[in-house]
Amino acid sequence: MRISTQSFYEQSQKAMGSQQTNLLRVQQQMGAMTKILSPSDDPVAATRALAVSQSLAINSQYQTSRTMAIQSLSLEESVLQSVTTVLQDIKVLVIQAGSGSLTDTDRSSIATALEGSYKQLQGLANTDDGNGQYLFAGFKSSTPPFTSGADGTITYTGDQGQRLMQVDVSRQMAATDDGRSIFQSVQRSAGYVSEASLTNSGTGVFSSNAVTDPTDSNFGKDFTISFTDASTYVVNTVPPVTPIASGSYTAGEPISFGGVQMSISGTPAAGDSFSVKTAKNAGTDVFGAISDIIKTLKKPIEADSTGVGQANLLNALSTANRKMTNAHDNVLTVRASIGSRLQELDALNVTGGNRVLLDKSHLSELQDLDYASAIAEFYQRQTALEATQKVFVKIQGLSLFNYL
Repeated sequence: MRISTQSFYEQSQKAMGSQQTNLLRVQQQMGAMTKILSPSDDPVAATRALAVSQSLAINSQYQTSRTMAIQSLSLEESVLQSVTTVLQDIKVLVIQAGSGSLTDTDRSSIATALEGSYKQLQGLANTDDGNGQYLFAGFKSSTPPFTSGADGTITYTGDQGQRLMQVDVSRQMAATDDGRSIFQSVQRSAGYVSEASLTNSGTGVFSSNAVTDPTDSNFGKDFTISFTDASTYVVNTVPPVTPIASGSYTAGEPISFGGVQMSISGTPAAGDSFSVKTAKNAGTDVFGAISDIIKTLKKPIEADSTGVGQANLLNALSTANRKMTNAHDNVLTVRASIGSRLQELDALNVTGGNRVLLDKSHLSELQDLDYASAIAEFYQRQTALEATQKVFVKIQGLSLFNYL
């Protein structure tokens, strides 16, 4: 069959163009380090690669959130560790103040030390994260949560909001705790708090209370022990005021009521009263408790020969010690919660890291180039192109005139 010169040129051009296209494609794959240059190269793999890439991007956002949550919780834990130390120091001072050998001047010095701890605790409660955001202010994080009034009273001005962060697909976590739940709350398991009335005129001093029967129908209510005279007492629940027990008073003998037991020593006067309240009703503000004990320690009692001042001091110290213990336990509980969240974040980081490795491995299988195969194909395409070009040149030189 006779082939025209024009057909020869067209077919040769088409063959060389095809070889050049194939060679260029291999060069582009090697340069881009991927075997998928466009979705049309492998639509299924391209679609799967897009889904895996989106998964990696989302996991990266979760990782960022976890990192921020760890930073915030670690800072909070560090601050609460300092708060724990301050509360322990305050408890030591309160116990020290109960020594009978101290003078008014000694107690005044302890009150001064407590004032320093009071201010230090306020400073810790107003800690910020270095960016002007206060840790314990809730959603009102742009302003200090604990402010001092003209009389020195510290008030919480934040709210009870918690900043939640999406740390995994189905997990939101609180990266902060509000100041009220830390410095103005007690745990449900906190025991009863006993307190003497400020108007007591006798020398009655209460001991720590103990739970004897938590199944009692009145257990969990607030109580008041009132003395009608130095030898008779009545126990009422409040509110409403309902008598539940009464009897003759003997110094040091336990008084039982509502599943609780407490003893009183000394000689109460007619009209004296002692309250036994659940921790949440006895006053949960740690700043208020410290302020009360500072005021008590500043009152001179050396000139009081009746023993009433000493009794009031011991009762106030016992109440303060119980409240400080409850506050200390509450802070420890919050710290335990922070530790649990940090542990969970560590576990989520491990899980997230494994997920990223699997996604990257899958993405590599879908789109990464096999360089050994690509180089072999490159030389194959190059050889084919060179052969096509040489054949074209050889045939182009053929002519009948060469044989005449």
